[in-house]
Amino acid sequence: MATDAWPDGSGQGKDNSHGRNGDGQDRMGLSAERIAEGMDWLCTVDQRFRAARDRLGPPVPRLRQRGYETLLRAIVSQQVSTAAAASIWRRMEDSLGPLDDPRHLLGFGPDVLRAAGLSRQKADYCLTLAAHVADGSLPLDALAEDDEAAIRCITAVRGLGRWTAEIYLLFAEGRPDVFPAGDLAVQVEAGRLFQDGARPTERQLRALAEAWRPHRGTAALFLWHSYNAPPL
Repeated sequence: MATDAWPDGSGQGKDNSHGRNGDGQDRMGLSAERIAEGMDWLCTVDQRFRAARDRLGPPVPRLRQRGYETLLRAIVSQQVSTAAAASIWRRMEDSLGPLDDPRHLLGFGPDVLRAAGLSRQKADYCLTLAAHVADGSLPLDALAEDDEAAIRCITAVRGLGRWTAEIYLLFAEGRPDVFPAGDLAVQVEAGRLFQDGARPTERQLRALAEAWRPHRGTAALFLWHSYNAPPL
């Protein structure tokens, strides 16, 4: 999985978690205050976190809108560049109108979505997501509090894998212990900081991250932050 391949950059660096954005939509990411708390805890658990934080500073919040539209954007963005995804999204809005209501999307057939630039498979995924949200089988306003149960609910929808579910729960719901161990950048940077450069597998990284509970979400944010830092 490519690092940080989330639909847009909105909200990055803005501490508006558990609040509302300019459109009045809820954002529920980890705030700067909660990230600082998590980093302080991680630095007591492993001095290598402390050394890296002293060098790089803390990560900034990464916030996404909670709900259906964010997951729809995630499907549109799969396996294409950020620019291509933005272009397809604009064409979908031009063709279909507002995309924040799943029932509205269900009024169009797959050919209309394909004409906007989606593949046949992605058009199917988008309509499947809309159907699950519209009929309540994916209750994004009332996901289970247990992280694994919430991940199972999201990944039951065709086209939404574990990585997407974990990123959604971390960026849009601010769940502090969600850890996307399948993310390439998280693996690379964990290997660099903790394993002498040897990149761990997803299973190995989940085992390593057990020591970072209950702040594995902040650990992931810091690993992305470190990965994207310019070389010294």
